[in-house]
Amino acid sequence: MFEAAFVGLAQVFLPLHLLLLFAGVFMGIVFGALPGLTATMGLALLVPFTFTMSPAAGLIMLAGIYVGAMYGDAIPAILINTPGTPAAIATTFDGFPLAQKGMAQHALVTAAFASSFGSLVANFVLAAAAPPLAEISLKFGPPEYFWLGIFGLTIISTLSSGSVVKGFLAGTVGMILSAVGMAELGGDIRLTFGYTELQGGVELIVALIGFFCLPEILSSVIGQRRAAYTDAPVKPKLAIIGETIVALLRKPGLMLRSATVGTVIGFAPGAGGNIASMVSYNEACRWDKHPEQFGKGTIKGVAASEAANSAMAPGSLIPLLTLGIPGSPPAAVILGALMLHGMRPGPELFSAYADITFAFIMALMVGAFLVTLIGSFGSVVFCRIVNIPSRYLAPAIIFMTVLGAFAIRNNMLDVWIMFIFGLIGFFSKKLNFHPAPIVLGLILGPFVEEGLVQSMLSGGATGNMFLYMVMRPISGVLIAMSLLSLLWPLVAAWRARKGGQARPASEGAADA
Repeated sequence: MFEAAFVGLAQVFLPLHLLLLFAGVFMGIVFGALPGLTATMGLALLVPFTFTMSPAAGLIMLAGIYVGAMYGDAIPAILINTPGTPAAIATTFDGFPLAQKGMAQHALVTAAFASSFGSLVANFVLAAAAPPLAEISLKFGPPEYFWLGIFGLTIISTLSSGSVVKGFLAGTVGMILSAVGMAELGGDIRLTFGYTELQGGVELIVALIGFFCLPEILSSVIGQRRAAYTDAPVKPKLAIIGETIVALLRKPGLMLRSATVGTVIGFAPGAGGNIASMVSYNEACRWDKHPEQFGKGTIKGVAASEAANSAMAPGSLIPLLTLGIPGSPPAAVILGALMLHGMRPGPELFSAYADITFAFIMALMVGAFLVTLIGSFGSVVFCRIVNIPSRYLAPAIIFMTVLGAFAIRNNMLDVWIMFIFGLIGFFSKKLNFHPAPIVLGLILGPFVEEGLVQSMLSGGATGNMFLYMVMRPISGVLIAMSLLSLLWPLVAAWRARKGGQARPASEGAADA
């Protein structure tokens, strides 16, 4: 393996291949940063350009796009509270508050370094232990996806600001929205109110823009007529790059745990970075000594989200390269690129095409370093965006959100839905309802519904549905994790009472 890895690394450092990788990373950041232009769309648009390239060159460029997009979605999440992709939802929780404090550069550097760290950890696992992990991914069936969805819903207790009851009510609204359209199993048409355009369901990006971005513009920029988009002006400095990276290196437990969560969820086919980042953020908050800092602007929250988000990408390639089962939508596009170049995923990919396969894996690793380079030094430029006067920035943001919502399905109804969600998000903030549980319910609703229905059908065929859903090893682990997550607020409250008093929040970039 090590010999093939070195051969692959040598191919990456060929001048043409290195240039293609750099171009891919840059384009990936652009696709990730523009709402509506996801990593999947970027890969799909650029796959035809690889037809005239050698397999190694084409896959190296696609690797750069994939890695770059995993970081790019953090830029709008931090600067304007708009996740570029669903995987960056958790990044907004602390990224935008940091920008509001005038610490947008700290958040951007954190996102770049954490993305690179998570990607490197997951790529090492991909190169060293792909076959045995792929066998575990095959054990994920309907019960496992159902309990994964239930475990995800327990995160609402962490995301709820002030009232857990309000959080679960908001999560219920999100699950109802996830039921709009044609049912995956059975084909029933639900909650479309006669609009055929809604048969495809509510587009997640549309909901993200509506619930996160528009309320901020309506309440802060337009409602209060603020001259600036943030509360404090951003003053970028090159010294901040080193300070932030050193602060993150002092938190190895946080970084390794987040990367591990992203990798593990990544090799569960179909789970995706949106679940990985949410779970990682929840665990970071749960195990931190100062959980009260989360949600108010801390680099720990940004690091947890981005490390897991980027670790998910190589993790989703484990079942793809070994079994031909894509673990995420971008991985499905990469599967198509492999097939077009005559490479069939499976054991022969690591034997007959070992040089090309490891060139692709090494490109993901080198691309992670390029993300740190481009993201860290680019933060000096990116963070200045929020210093633009709001009378210019707000109309530009609204224009981009309308364009992004329309471009997903070329459907004007999506634009109107976005504005409706924006108004709902605006009034819900006044009532102290956080939008995150709504979006989480929208994401996890299909997992819970499909897992439950399929489990009922399969379990009924075995004669004992209860045993089928509960007595499987992975299901047992997920059930235990769900119970722990639900009971953890009680444990935390008991620990706080036992400690006598809550610890005060520390300040500064190193502890932020």
